[in-house]
Amino acid sequence: MAHILPPFRADHLGSFLRTEKIANARNLFNKNLISKEELTKIEDEEIALLVEAEKKNGLKAVTDGEFRRAYWHLDFLAGLDGIEHIGAKNWSTHFEGVQPKAETVRIAGKVGFSESHPFVEAFDRIKKIAGDTLVKYTIPSPSMLYQICVVRTKDYEPIELYKNNDEQLFNDIAQAWIDCANILYKHGCRYLQIDDTSWGEFCSTEKTALYSGYGRDLKKIQEEYVKVINKIVAAKPKDLTLTMHICRGNFRSTWFSSGGYEPVAELLFGHCSVDGFFLEYDSDRAGDFKPLRFIKDQTVVLGLITSKFPELEDKKAVKARIKEASEYVPLEHLCLSTQCGFSSTEEGNVLSHEQQWAKIRLVVEIAKEVWADA
Repeated sequence: MAHILPPFRADHLGSFLRTEKIANARNLFNKNLISKEELTKIEDEEIALLVEAEKKNGLKAVTDGEFRRAYWHLDFLAGLDGIEHIGAKNWSTHFEGVQPKAETVRIAGKVGFSESHPFVEAFDRIKKIAGDTLVKYTIPSPSMLYQICVVRTKDYEPIELYKNNDEQLFNDIAQAWIDCANILYKHGCRYLQIDDTSWGEFCSTEKTALYSGYGRDLKKIQEEYVKVINKIVAAKPKDLTLTMHICRGNFRSTWFSSGGYEPVAELLFGHCSVDGFFLEYDSDRAGDFKPLRFIKDQTVVLGLITSKFPELEDKKAVKARIKEASEYVPLEHLCLSTQCGFSSTEEGNVLSHEQQWAKIRLVVEIAKEVWADA
């Protein structure tokens, strides 16, 4: 059973529950009670322990758990050239239940990515800690910058550079992520994942009605998102694996979008040229597997194990769903993971550290029972 790695048969989304030491250190740093150097030292120590736990529990690619971030996306976006990190009255989209801290970003200048971006140093640190083990690095999708700053913002007013010139904005966004991918590659990155909630929103009739009401041409925007990602794929080194994770929201075990993939499947799966898709399939909110008929020769990582709740899934039921998915995508092109990370924000989902690792072990065990090359 031939399989080009990564993604791996048993994979993961990247974020893990923050340890008590990380949470305490970040709290002290935010109160100016410890220095940046002291915070970084604690982060390095805790990430080293995390990497050992990832390997011990059977993962073949390791991450830093996103321990240096408050959010899965805003920290990266705020580090881009031309972007301002600002407070807000409300989060840019509504979660079902508890709401995150109200922060956002806005476009204040020409969008770009430079080697001074803090995620470059953060990658260097996890690469050094991981040693010979492959590092998986996670960043938000380019779609997220436009989604947050434009699509979700009812009263969006472009700066002069981008006024009546979305083409320039999309070109600059694409170039920023191209530069990011190439710089990270130069620093040793070979496995890059872009996380994206925009497509989950486009699967939601509630969200699409809202954004259409703002005057957004969602069909055109979706086409532009695919064009941008394909530009990145075309420009990246061939031995850099680029995967995309489609998410419907993940904060304190809550969510903000529902709906199967059918509304976006033909465009996204049929035309987006990433090496693989990580797809949420842990609840009825994600719909059935029929939209996978549009997948070409990419790898599909089925997110059948939930990271939101501690209860362990039944192995037989998971295997049955993998078999069902294989009616649309050959088994050799399928893999398994949790549907999302365990801590997309520093607050984390509502389960314990041991329950988190039990989920990872379950993914690994099932993968080994399904695929001979797991």
